[in-house]
Amino acid sequence: MTTTGFVTNIQRCSTEDGPGIRTTVFFKGCPMSCVWCHNIETIDADPVIVWYAVKCIGDQACVRACPESAIELTPDGIKINRELCKVCGTCEDACPTGAIKVMGNSWDSDSLIEELLRDKVFFTTSNGGVTLSGGEATYQSAFAIDIAIGLQANDVHVALDTCGYCSEKIMRDTLQHVDMVLYDLKIMDPQKHEEFTGVPLDRVLANAIIVAESGKSVWIRTPIIPEHTDNEENIRSIAQFIVEKLPNVVRYDLLAFNRMCTDKYKLFDLEYPLKDADLISEETMEHLADIARNEGVENVEWSGMTKNSTILTTNDEQEEKPCAN
Repeated sequence: MTTTGFVTNIQRCSTEDGPGIRTTVFFKGCPMSCVWCHNIETIDADPVIVWYAVKCIGDQACVRACPESAIELTPDGIKINRELCKVCGTCEDACPTGAIKVMGNSWDSDSLIEELLRDKVFFTTSNGGVTLSGGEATYQSAFAIDIAIGLQANDVHVALDTCGYCSEKIMRDTLQHVDMVLYDLKIMDPQKHEEFTGVPLDRVLANAIIVAESGKSVWIRTPIIPEHTDNEENIRSIAQFIVEKLPNVVRYDLLAFNRMCTDKYKLFDLEYPLKDADLISEETMEHLADIARNEGVENVEWSGMTKNSTILTTNDEQEEKPCAN
């Protein structure tokens, strides 16, 4: 049976979302609202209109086309009345430069599977595959499962990238149709977890145990966020949990914080809460990795932009490649 769902991005030639060369699908909708979220466009399950000032030539085609009169040109640029906007996409079609865009495109499962299979030659030659990410892929579980079933029927390796916050049934159902799991463990302090992510920790840990019981290969990933997840005790607690409860973890990734999503927040008339936070140093990243290693975790890796990086994105203004943070 064909299902439908919303996707914000299909990122090809990814080398960070599982083994080999992969195509990562970013699903709409996430139950968490992490303070540091880099993919804010995926949190809301519904599509939304955004405006790129740098692309706009001010011809007001979008203003004239909008059937709800939800768009106006002001001295500060295009303003979208989100209470009136029905995200019909008329403005996007009318814009000659692509300055107006709908974040979240509707796909049916058959069409998306066909689209993803265009990259199969890269998966085959690199031992790669497709990663179901987001947002949170299990937020649209029926759609994600249909995609996974179709890909596996075509001998494509499927990875689930998950924050771990969903029902036990959804987790078990989804695990039946994926080959490996990329699992986020962010904060082990229950109070801070709920404060910083918006959801309780217990369900995340319970689902991690379910993933372990499945026997699927697992990569654990922790975003290293200044003054949120970067303390030694947090990494030590996660490492101990891995050693004691997750015997099928084959890799533990520490992902260094960056501010490259700051401009993305502006698209939604928001300010990135951590826009002034400092980058993590290489020394700190390596120290945290050593803490995990000393607790007995094998194959600990860290990656990302640091204070010591020799190549930095100019003023953090370039649009970020979506990540697991």
